[in-house]
Amino acid sequence: MDIFNSKQAGDSEQLGCLHSDWLKEIYAQKWFKLFVPKELNGLGLSLPEALEVEEKLARLDGSLGWTVTLCAGAAWFVGFFDPQLSTEVFENPNSCLAGSGFVGGKAEKKGEKYLISGHWTYASGVLHATHFTANCEIWEAGKLVTDSFGNPLVKAFVLKKDEIEILDAWHFMGMKATGSHAFKTDSLYVPENRCFEISPKKTFRPEPIYQFPFQQFAEATLAVNILGITFHLQSLLKEAFWKRNARKSLEKEYLEFYSKLERKGERKLEKVRSEFYQTIEKAWLELGQSGSISPKKLNAISKISRKMTATCRKWNSKLYPFAGLEAAREDSELNRVWRDFHTVSQHSLLIFPF
Repeated sequence: MDIFNSKQAGDSEQLGCLHSDWLKEIYAQKWFKLFVPKELNGLGLSLPEALEVEEKLARLDGSLGWTVTLCAGAAWFVGFFDPQLSTEVFENPNSCLAGSGFVGGKAEKKGEKYLISGHWTYASGVLHATHFTANCEIWEAGKLVTDSFGNPLVKAFVLKKDEIEILDAWHFMGMKATGSHAFKTDSLYVPENRCFEISPKKTFRPEPIYQFPFQQFAEATLAVNILGITFHLQSLLKEAFWKRNARKSLEKEYLEFYSKLERKGERKLEKVRSEFYQTIEKAWLELGQSGSISPKKLNAISKISRKMTATCRKWNSKLYPFAGLEAAREDSELNRVWRDFHTVSQHSLLIFPF
């Protein structure tokens, strides 16, 4: 893990993508394939195991953890791919999937193919990807296809790197090395087997991970990244405060006040982390035993993911002022991690507490 240091993180931010040394390690460790079956050259991890890897990487660097998480999440779709497509996508040892949750495309059925055009945003890891997943509304005979509720029917498609155009669209204050740009394609024909639907009923695989509902899967993997970045940020905030005190000793009551606040924050974060992993473990155990997860346990995952995110926001905000101007210096590690946190914690999935 020596290569995952502050200098490499700073270089990655300047590059706007993950450092080449980081990518070599990611490929060697198969981190882009956390959920890909071993028979397809993946790690085949359970959700609890993968979450610990994602948290660990996010503690090292926010863009590192987030890119691995989002690309591994896109590769999780392998559970819903046509088997032949799965083999084709993952025969490359350095295969990497990037995708967007945005429904930005139109796919019109043309015999045994689909004609696709669209524009998709916020595809983390797009600069490293070999394949892309894209959500499209389905059309047939010039008409929009709707579901039983009258809503547009949406399906996902796998596109190859040489079939899309990457658009320079990631201009935000943090998470710069994720390279979360947009991509587009126009009038592209793809075969039927590159279409898939994300549903436990549509999986081609027997592994429990593909029976895990996507909403809670996404909430948990994003929340654990926010937690990892928070632990990194908290350590830097504390370091900055005590360095300030070493240069100019603060009054006793100030130190007592800060020390009490620091200890309380540590307890709160460790407590919510424990609650989070316990909730995930219970749901995973139930999935293994019964083949599904009860609505009560799924709701518990959603709630603890939001609670943990809110706790991170609260304690990062409380400690930030004590770091002084170091926290605002643009070229400092502390400021980079602060910007990363306040970018990634804006994700709409974890804003509301319910």
